[in-house]
Amino acid sequence: MLMYDQLVLLSGRANPALAAEIAHYLGITLGAVDICDFPDGETSVKLNQNVRGCDVFLIQPTGPNVNGNLMELLILIDTCKRASAARITAVLPYFGYARQDRKDMGRVPITAKLVANLITKAGADRVLAMDLHAAQIQGFFDCPVDHLYAAPILDDYFRSLNIPPENQVIVSPDEGSIKRSLQHLEHLGGQLAIVDKRRASAVETRQENLIGGPINGKTAIIFDDMITTAGSMVGAVKVVLQHGVAKVYVGASHAVLCGPATQRLSEVPITELVVTNSLPLRPEQMLPNLRVVSVAPLLGEAIRRIHRNESVSYLFD
Repeated sequence: MLMYDQLVLLSGRANPALAAEIAHYLGITLGAVDICDFPDGETSVKLNQNVRGCDVFLIQPTGPNVNGNLMELLILIDTCKRASAARITAVLPYFGYARQDRKDMGRVPITAKLVANLITKAGADRVLAMDLHAAQIQGFFDCPVDHLYAAPILDDYFRSLNIPPENQVIVSPDEGSIKRSLQHLEHLGGQLAIVDKRRASAVETRQENLIGGPINGKTAIIFDDMITTAGSMVGAVKVVLQHGVAKVYVGASHAVLCGPATQRLSEVPITELVVTNSLPLRPEQMLPNLRVVSVAPLLGEAIRRIHRNESVSYLFD
């Protein structure tokens, strides 16, 4: 198709199902690439098609296994660069190491910047990311970055539930997520509440107070960018339940769900846990109340517009 002349879509092994959905949205087939591991753990990549002069998009979230998926992305970039691709865009539905974006104590690295350097030095000409843990990470890359948000997709799902705005409270699980919660509030309506989260230790947080109210008898929707071990999210759920909400919904862009996350989430009465498919979910993570919404149309539309040198700014909203 002339519309996608010279566009090549390649996928690593981190989330091939999402890559296939994006290809279906664009009406093209995924590029042919062989990826395997040598017995000693080294990654081997071989392109089985010509990418010379092509506009290549590499879809590879750097979620668990973080280091393995990151290294695979770097090798894919180098492979395309040495095969004379005209432009290489790293598509990162989830960007690992994003929380290590500053020095919060002495003698620690800023690993998010290190990873950004690795991606650009490997040969990426631009980056397409979604819901970075901190928006300023865009500035860590020495190349153009298009930063998308899954919020409109999550909002569409919750809007389909037809919860009356006057009976709805949008909850921020901590002070750092207030801006995100306000954006959801603008689109969904209702009331805002904030959970007061305090860090008890390096590995433990404590949620005790709720700012805003009363919320008794209302439906709470708690939004966060990611759920990793679920400690903070479960703590927030318990707080709003203690304040008398009738139902609790949870929405998150990235379902990292590592360690005790699945067990913790199964132990609290969440009506629905709504996440995107930015990361693949294993069968044991598929809780009965888990709902997955797809970001393939969002990423696919961004890829289409980048390839055709059209504006993607409206997708940021």
